Amino acid sequence: MIEYYSVTEAKFPMDRLDYRILSILQKDGQISMSALSQQVGLSLSACHRRVKLLESEGVISSYAARLNRKALGLEIQVFMEIKLVSQRREDTAAFEEAISNMPEILECHMISGDFDYLVRVAARNTGDYETLYRERLSSLPSVSQMKTLLSLSTVKEFRGFHIT
Repeated sequence: MIEYYSVTEAKFPMDRLDYRILSILQKDGQISMSALSQQVGLSLSACHRRVKLLESEGVISSYAARLNRKALGLEIQVFMEIKLVSQRREDTAAFEEAISNMPEILECHMISGDFDYLVRVAARNTGDYETLYRERLSSLPSVSQMKTLLSLSTVKEFRGFHIT
């Protein structure tokens, strides 16, 4: 059985209306406040107050457009497993700072297992990825090993959290 987590770490108690607001905003961050209030059954001012509270408490961290990677000419998506020489604080900090300053890196996660990090990259083609690999990624601080996993297709893409 899959267990879904609610947003219970919030600093204030959230109810079903808050979860409904969050669910709708995940799907359409440009929805008007009027349309949102109608969908959740609140007055415009009450809905607006709830959204502002969710923003101020950090439950809603930002609004953004979801772009089509292939429409931007980024034909390939690669996942990389990266192992560092050591897990000393200064080694991980130097690596994390360097990778955070690389706009080509879409995501970077510290992981458990044989490798230390999982990185997601999108590139125009294998040649562009190879250049990134050879000239930038292989020279990152404390990197001892990298393993490339080429994504052949995306079966399911992240579209928002499951909110209960």
